[in-house]
Amino acid sequence: MPNFDPATLDYILLAPQFIVTGLIFVCLALDLMVFGRGHRFIGWVAILGLGIGIGAQASLWGVRSSFAGVLRVDDYSNLFNIIFMAAGMGVVFLSFDYAERFFTQPGEFYAFLVAGVLGMGLMSQAQELLTAYIALELLGFSSYVLVSYAKTNLKSNEAGLKYIVLGSFSSAILLYGVSLLFGAVGSTMFTDIRAALGTSVATSAVAQIALVMITAGLAFKVAAVPFHMYSPDVYEGAPTPITAYLSVASKAAGFALTMRFVVMALWPVRGPVSDVIAFLAVLTMTLGNVVALRQTNIKRLMAYSSIAQAGYALIGVAAFFAAGDIAEQASRGVILQLIGYLFTTLAAFGGIIAFQVVADGRENISDLAGLSRRSPFAAFAIMSALFSLAGMPIFSGFMTKLFLFAPIARADLLWLVAIAVLNSTISLYYYLQVIRVMYSESPAGVTALNASTVAAIKAASIHHEEPVLVGASVAHGSGHAADSHGTSHGSHGAEPHGDVSPSSAGPWWRRRLTDGMEPELRFPIDPISIELGIGITLALAGMFALGLYPAPFVNLAYDASMALFAK
Repeated sequence: MPNFDPATLDYILLAPQFIVTGLIFVCLALDLMVFGRGHRFIGWVAILGLGIGIGAQASLWGVRSSFAGVLRVDDYSNLFNIIFMAAGMGVVFLSFDYAERFFTQPGEFYAFLVAGVLGMGLMSQAQELLTAYIALELLGFSSYVLVSYAKTNLKSNEAGLKYIVLGSFSSAILLYGVSLLFGAVGSTMFTDIRAALGTSVATSAVAQIALVMITAGLAFKVAAVPFHMYSPDVYEGAPTPITAYLSVASKAAGFALTMRFVVMALWPVRGPVSDVIAFLAVLTMTLGNVVALRQTNIKRLMAYSSIAQAGYALIGVAAFFAAGDIAEQASRGVILQLIGYLFTTLAAFGGIIAFQVVADGRENISDLAGLSRRSPFAAFAIMSALFSLAGMPIFSGFMTKLFLFAPIARADLLWLVAIAVLNSTISLYYYLQVIRVMYSESPAGVTALNASTVAAIKAASIHHEEPVLVGASVAHGSGHAADSHGTSHGSHGAEPHGDVSPSSAGPWWRRRLTDGMEPELRFPIDPISIELGIGITLALAGMFALGLYPAPFVNLAYDASMALFAK
């Protein structure tokens, strides 16, 4: 039984969690003291605190112990805690401009974000079901608030309501499953459950129903089909930084808990469990990619893409029970997949946020037309992330899928690999559609220039002169009229930008007129703040580093996977 004697507990093992807990209260206290743009200071404090937490967690690398018997501190939980804190830092970097633009109370936002990070970390450490449930609820409560944080936005309110209703329902199913399993086994410790399932308990109806209900609750957390229905609506209605937060960190936390529970508790029933997980994986990646083909909203598209990515990770979990070193390699592949998905998704949503901040929160794919000319860096970030999600070479997605699919093929699950590759091919189509809109379509609202003006621009380009344009005008921002696309966050609406009538075509090296191009006036470059630029740059750097030189990440994943399977 767990030892709860406070005098014998090693509190140093939870030092990173104490730091994160203190950071929550610091953010709340600072929110009472600062006003206006001073709330950006709270964001920097959150980044600093999470950075200190990462350092404290890294200092525990190599430790293999437990706290009160219910929390396991090893390289597996250390790595996932670092991933969650890094994800929190990344989301904070992406949130500065968005929070200032669309939130009425941006200070509390960072406190709830850090509270979610704390819940995720405890989920990865839990080796007892009730502790895991409490950690999951800590993450859940903070997520419910964050999803509906844009108080004056009806879509955000609707998303928050759907999330809390469905989340509470899934939590109730999970908790009921835990209670049934406790009745059948007599314990909620993972190791005790494993020992009991090795006996006749595994064949009892109560234990089987309990495992089905627990599986459903965990599948909801990773948005696996058919427990995914909340995901598209919640992702679309939530503030965009929170969509990134749910897509990356929350999903990774669900996988961290699921992998720990599968390995430590379900080993005696590995045959049926592997079959169920493989079935869920096929449903998840297939439905996610097929439905994504019809999406016109970029956040809904990313939601279904996230569902498909969860399916890829699930096929790795299905190979956890293979013989030899295949199980360890499969777990390493899943961990690398989650790390790569972290970098990729933060880069994608960073580009989307950079667009939304200057485009009144618009989020239709058609609104991204000409983004490569309005915001080249944001367009490049989105393009790189989408290529990575599709598994193209030099990007992290290619390398993570390589490490993920190889052990699955060795585990005689080649049919799963074939389905996954087919789904990756399907995903490439809708990713390319977004890239085509950004790089090939003209920004909406651009007024075509008449033939004489075109000739003047071409002549000036040859002679490096500065002609004056007459009668040319464009609509800045997304270029949409006042009645188009009213989707937005916060108190903002789809306010139209006024037409801009430039007196100069700009320097010759910024004109892009050739005989084969439709004559148009180029948009001015939209600015990106320092914080948002840092966030996108760090995400891109991690994505390319993992794609081009994966060795450091592989070594970290190896240590974590070895700790996961350690007796």
